[in-house]
Amino acid sequence: MMNPYPFLAIDDTSAPRSAFEFTSATDSTGLLAAGPVVVPLINLRLIRISGEDRTTFLHNLMSNDVKKLALGALQWNSLNSPKGRMIANMLLWQHGDTTMLALSADIHAQVLKKLSMYVLRSQVRVEDASEEFSLIGVAGKAAGEVLPSAGIPQPDAPMSGTPALAPTTLEITPEMYIVLAPAAEAADCWHALLAGGARAAGTAAWDLMQIRAGLPRISQPVQEEFVAQMVNFELIGGVSFNKGCYPGQEIVARTQYLGKLKKRMYRVKVGDAAEARAGDDLFAEQYGEQSIGKVVLAAPLPDGGWECLAVLQTASADSGSVHFGTPDGPIVDVLPLPYSLG
Repeated sequence: MMNPYPFLAIDDTSAPRSAFEFTSATDSTGLLAAGPVVVPLINLRLIRISGEDRTTFLHNLMSNDVKKLALGALQWNSLNSPKGRMIANMLLWQHGDTTMLALSADIHAQVLKKLSMYVLRSQVRVEDASEEFSLIGVAGKAAGEVLPSAGIPQPDAPMSGTPALAPTTLEITPEMYIVLAPAAEAADCWHALLAGGARAAGTAAWDLMQIRAGLPRISQPVQEEFVAQMVNFELIGGVSFNKGCYPGQEIVARTQYLGKLKKRMYRVKVGDAAEARAGDDLFAEQYGEQSIGKVVLAAPLPDGGWECLAVLQTASADSGSVHFGTPDGPIVDVLPLPYSLG
């Protein structure tokens, strides 16, 4: 078994340690204030789809129009239950004559198995590509300047990759990049990024950048909790309303055109919580002990507290009386997102 992160310590199970923090989680997020950081993205894993039917196969399963995914472009997508609830969200791109999917590591095996079950007679192969590549995040202010200093090509725009035929660098936002380093070259790439001016940090730093970009990551605690629009997925380009059917399509379309959306994803701060995690409940005074939302993604702040993406009832978010964890828990402050909720 090849280790895709040879620059990190390995334990007895021949798998990376669960912590993977070069500093504490709060120190990792604190490093962002000083400049760009480089992060081993062990919170993500890869699936590769190959075969002549791969585009049609994915197009018929995913929320977005995979047939329009151009070389060099990135695309947000989701796999949904028949009830329209998100099982996983992922980043897609064409990689030569294959399609790559990056998704939350804790649901990778489940999604890999589920996609394999759909193959049937299609000319498609579904496989784990996680051991072939080290996924290295470069994030923070001036993150783009680190790449050329390390001899790594920089994409031209957000949601694009370079080179176009088989991207090795993916630009999510101007402050978030993913470098796909072949496992055999990962250590050299890692050290080149450090020499280029980035500082080593843990995955909490990447999570905080993802939260501030308003980009959800569906993980096991919140699987099948949300319709796509609840996590603003149509606002970040993750849903096509012009393509054909896919699992859950009817519910997603009905929510868009016929229903009034009562929940949205907000960026929030919890000031006094000891810990915040995906799946934690949120409450509002007018609803008593009935949960009005859940945390989607959380990261600790260096000055204390937690910053999160959380799905909330819109009426409760506007009221300013949302509590974390219990009906009388810490007050939740709503922070701005980089896009409008409409």
